[in-house]
Amino acid sequence: MRWVVESWSPEMGAPFELGGADSTTGPPPEVDLDVEVPAELWQPLSPRADPASEVLFIDGVRRIDARLWLLAAGSSGAVEAMPAVAASWAAGAVRCGARARIVAASVGRGVFSTEPMAALETRHGRYLPKPADGPSPGELVAAVQRAMREAERAVAEENATGGPTGGLTVVDGPLHGRSHLAGAVGYVKSHRVEYLPPAVSGVVAGLEAGQRTPVFRIVSDWQRWAWYLRLARVDPGPWSGVVRCEVAEGAGPEGARAAAELTAATLPRFASSPHRDPRAPQNLTPVGGLERELRRRLGDPGLLLRALRRAAAEAGDRDRWS
Repeated sequence: MRWVVESWSPEMGAPFELGGADSTTGPPPEVDLDVEVPAELWQPLSPRADPASEVLFIDGVRRIDARLWLLAAGSSGAVEAMPAVAASWAAGAVRCGARARIVAASVGRGVFSTEPMAALETRHGRYLPKPADGPSPGELVAAVQRAMREAERAVAEENATGGPTGGLTVVDGPLHGRSHLAGAVGYVKSHRVEYLPPAVSGVVAGLEAGQRTPVFRIVSDWQRWAWYLRLARVDPGPWSGVVRCEVAEGAGPEGARAAAELTAATLPRFASSPHRDPRAPQNLTPVGGLERELRRRLGDPGLLLRALRRAAAEAGDRDRWS
């Protein structure tokens, strides 16, 4: 028996963590392994395609700027309190060809709650009212996540390259809700659902850098084609440097196979290094640069927190004297 240390920094979670936030809550998904080759012939595949000449990476960041309480007088005179969060998010795109350049970036701010309310006006940002499904911390954060995904989708719709013949578009996370983007590949860095049965799961552990599994089909509340790809191996762990890629069902098996070949030939050269990125190699170098720029555009968190506190105090004074 031997043991290895996971390459990701502990504060970043784990790239392989079954039962996490992305796990399905309904019945387990069905998986068809016999898409590219029969299941009994599964083995690591090396790419035969040429790398894409241009890649568009889409990603987003989010941040909770403040946790709030919405206070209202109840019918009996008691004060009713409902939790809320004020949050900022940003989405952008970096296009990598002969050089890398950021081609889009947008910033949004909102206050998320289950109660209707007016926008929060501060000296350094306007927070628009946004609905949440429930008042729990998890439900509030999920609402912020949806707002960020919406921003990512808008950026992708405006900047997508149009599929393997016109380049490669890689969007962060699963394609759920974004499968209409022509030619887009979903890029999943961490694994919280175990899709492959034991009979073939060992193929993932046997991947060398730049190799992929055969394409398989996932049937759940939405259908897509998927494959695992090892970008690089930075430790001996079986999931070191492994990502899951997926394309929409409309791509068909041949389109999925072409996308799998293209990603295997292209993405490993963008893998990050552990001394530069705590989520290396899965957090690709252009994406890491894009995230840093987007976080800069979110603004200083201390300044925004002070602005929110000042706005709340001023609103309280107005209510007191109205």
